Order: sequence, then C-alpha cells, then structure tokens
Amino acid sequence: MTRTALQDGSGATTRPVLQMRGIGKRYGHVVALDGVDLDVNAGEVVALVGDNGAGKSTLVKAIAGTHRIDEGTVLVDGQPAELGSPAAATRLGIETVYQDLALCDNLDVVANLYLGREVRRSRTPFLNREEMERDAAAVIADLAAHLPRLDAPVAALSGGQRQAVAVSRAALWGSRIVLLDEPTAALGVAQTAMVYRLVRSLRERGLGVVVISHNMADVFAVADRICVLRLGRNAGTFLTSETTPDQVVAAITGSAEVGPRKDS
Repeated sequence: MTRTALQDGSGATTRPVLQMRGIGKRYGHVVALDGVDLDVNAGEVVALVGDNGAGKSTLVKAIAGTHRIDEGTVLVDGQPAELGSPAAATRLGIETVYQDLALCDNLDVVANLYLGREVRRSRTPFLNREEMERDAAAVIADLAAHLPRLDAPVAALSGGQRQAVAVSRAALWGSRIVLLDEPTAALGVAQTAMVYRLVRSLRERGLGVVVISHNMADVFAVADRICVLRLGRNAGTFLTSETTPDQVVAAITGSAEVGPRKDS
C-alpha cells in the first residue's frame, strides 16, 4: 500500500505531487499494468524496481505521457490530470531522462539544454544566447554538475558528464517531477557517484524523483522509498531506511510473501 502523505524532517505533512490509482494498461491481450498505485512526494526519491516485464517502463511512459493508460486516475498536486501526450506531461512540470539520454552530440551543452525551447530576442528571429547561458550556468551550478564548459560539444563529454547534461535539462524544465531511466547504466564508479549527487540535488530542489534501476546498490544509495512491481502489479512499497536488499529482491522475485512496510 502506498502512502498519501509524508512527514518531512520538521514534522510537517506534505501531499504527494503525483498520485496514481488503479492504473491499467493493455496491449491487445497482454496486461502490462493491472491496478497499479504509485505516490511520489515533493523532495522525495522513489525507486521503481522489478524484473524484466514487471511493468516499470510502461508505468514511467504513462507518467511521461508517451503511453496512454486504459484505466485509473492520475492526480498532480492533488488535481486530476490527463497525461495524454509528452507535451501534456511537460506542461504539468514532468520531465523524463531516458536511458539513451536523447542528446545531440554535435551541439554544445547550452544548445542541448534548450533544444526545441530556444529563447529568442524580443521581436527578432535571433537567439538570446546570453540569457540561455546564464540560466544554464545557474541550474548546472545548483546541481553541482561539474561540466567543463558550456560551449563544449556533448560528443566530447564523458558518460557521467552526458548524464549530467540530461539531468540538468530535466531540472531546468521540470517544475514538479523528474523521471530517470537506469541513470547509472554503463557508468564507472566516479561517474556513478556524480549521478548520485545529481539525484540528491534534484531532491534538495524539492522535486519528486522517480528512478528506474535494476541495481540494488543504486537504489539503496539514493532512494527514500522503493516501489516494487511484479507481473504488472504492486508487489510492495518499502522505506529504504527500514528494509534490506534481500527483502526487496524477495518481493521482486515473489520468492516469499513480503508485504509492504508501513510508512511513518
């Protein structure tokens, strides 16, 4: 069972920025999601885990607006929301960083952050490069992304730095929720540590963060809460501080009857 409110360190209670109830998605006769619930609070990292085919990617694509749900309700900041397209999700402040990052190697950092959303000078067709550089530098500094130069082509960056560009773009445009699909895949130790810092920075900015990962070390390093999907259904929700990797793996595999831990 997912929770409907979260107490922060001061004891104040915050409502979830995203609530999904009874989410169903079918592809012909194949049931990808069956009555799935998910809550994401502002300033919280939720890890979405499960075996291949558990429904993780389908659920994230439903949040991102690339897949329409067949049944269920979605609330954003407590208000009913229609996530019928990526543009609709973007308007609601939801940004997604897919595993392939969707970066243009031949463009520099600033151009990638503003790709398709370029700022133009008033009443002219010319780009306002100064404003874009200023805002890009601010969000990169806020995230402590440690990029070499804003005019560096993305092709010249390391894997961790490329991930930092994608996360910075999401932070620049996402006002409520950032979705990260396998953010440390194929990264080395130092680059993975950079991604951990980026995820924590998103949380500190007050965003709700959803991380898909198969790596239990990643999950326990950054997540406040872990939501397990199995065969398209909820299989448990755990507070990271009160559970172990073995309990989560048991829920993923169905090797034991593991109920969700009660949230505080």
